Parts: sequence; C-alpha cells; structure tokens
Amino acid sequence: MSIDFSHRLEFYRRRLQAALDRCLPPADAYPARLHEAMRYSCDGGKRLRALLIYGAGEVLGLPADALDAPACAIELIHAYSLVHDDLPAMDDDDLRRGRPTCHRQYDEATAILVGDALQALAFGVLAHAEALPEGARLKMIQRLADASGSRGMVGGQAVDLASEGQTLSLPELESLHIHKTGALIRACLLMACDASPELTPDQQYALDRYGKLIGLAYQIQDDVLDIEGAAGELGKTAGKDLVAQKSTYPAVMGLQAAKQRAIELFDEARAVLAPFGDRAPPLLWLADHIQGRRH
Repeated sequence: MSIDFSHRLEFYRRRLQAALDRCLPPADAYPARLHEAMRYSCDGGKRLRALLIYGAGEVLGLPADALDAPACAIELIHAYSLVHDDLPAMDDDDLRRGRPTCHRQYDEATAILVGDALQALAFGVLAHAEALPEGARLKMIQRLADASGSRGMVGGQAVDLASEGQTLSLPELESLHIHKTGALIRACLLMACDASPELTPDQQYALDRYGKLIGLAYQIQDDVLDIEGAAGELGKTAGKDLVAQKSTYPAVMGLQAAKQRAIELFDEARAVLAPFGDRAPPLLWLADHIQGRRH
C-alpha cells in the first residue's frame, strides 16, 4: 500500500457512518426525543478513534467487516464522554463540533440520559457483532470496559476535575491523560488486536506502544492548540482549561518544550511500527495526519 492513506479516510468515515446509522435507534422511534438527541450527539467529528481501528486492521490484514462493531463501539463511548464532559457539572461548555452541546440543544436531563444510552449501546453492539467470533467479542467488551471505566477514561476525568486550581507535576499530568484520553485511544489498537487470530506478542506490543504514544502526543497537541486559540476553529470553546485553572502541558513544561515533546512522541510512535515492515503505512500515515492537524 502507498504511504498515502488519505484516499481511505472518507471510505472508512462513510463506512462508519453507515454502521452507526444501523445501530442507533431511528430518531422517530419511541422515546423519540431521546433517540433524536442520541443521533445529534453522534453526528460529525474527526472519527479519529474509529480510523485508528480501521488502520490497525489494515496493518493486521483484517477484513473491514470485523472492524465495524469495535469502530462503532469506540465512537459511541467517545460521543457519550463528550456529552457528559460538556455538562455544567463537568466542563460546562456550550459548543461542540460547531453546534450547541447536547444539554444546550435539548436539556441537561436528556443529555445525561443520552450518555447513559450511548454507553449501554456500545457494549450491545459488541455483544451482537456477528462478524466476530465469540471469544473476540468477549475480549473487546472487557477491553472497552477497562478503558472507559474508573481505571481508564472516567477515572482520568475524575482526577481532572479534582485537580482544578492545582499545579500538577509532569508525571501527575501524564498519568491523568494516560487515563482520560490515552486509555480509549490505546483500546482502539488493542481491539483490532483482539480481532486478529494470528497476532504475535511482538506485534501486539508494537500496536499497544503505538497507541500509548499517539494518545499522549494527541493530548499535548490539544493543549498547545488550545493555548494558541486554534481549538475555536473547530467549534469548541478555546482556552477553557485556562479559565478552569487546569494544569496543561504548556503550563507545566513551557509552550516550546511541549511542542518538542509532542514531536518526539509522534516520531517514537512511527518507529515502534518497524516490525510490520511494508504493512505499516496506514498507521504511519495516520500518525502524520494527526501530527499535522491545526484544530
């Protein structure tokens, strides 16, 4: 495959959208307001996590049919996390993806229920994934539960909220984001591994390490973009972490040092894919794509 993976992005985004349309309840199905809000909250976005699953699947030689369910599940969990993250009791944001956040478009109670329903649906999608053997489904369910629960994303969010107004050390900040952001990104790579019947230990280690590095680099990059005001271009409120007095990588390390750290992490992520040889380009290209984003 060519190093240019760009021609595959829209193919996978369209594939994911079709799969989400199938698994999400119709907007007019009872209770209609809840189902409409669920679809509203899943609309748009970069689909980065799903693209990582599809990209890892290509590296491992897996058919796309085996990847649709985990790609949907990860996006449903991500969407639920954004809905709850935007609530007044959490980050209290009014904009998401250039539109009113779920609780602004509907109401707070509906937004809470939307998050609950999307989380439950994610595990249902995996449980009923006919394209996957039962053993792979069980592994993915456990993997996603670990990554999204108190030892992963939710735990990281709890620490993030508790840390407002405090100055964290660099190890504390990295631990926070390894859980809050990195756990779900790492799970994308490992769920693709769960679908691969011929995976070697070296291959799993390489993909796991790639996921950890990309997750951390992504968060540092987010902090840098937020400081520079670029986050507002995407339709979310720029500078929210500054207002909430949260520790960020630029605040802890300095802006230029944070930028350099992200570059080093992206370079290391590309390097760990060496065991895949000429099969690595999809994930190499995605690393370049993520590193090159400006919002």
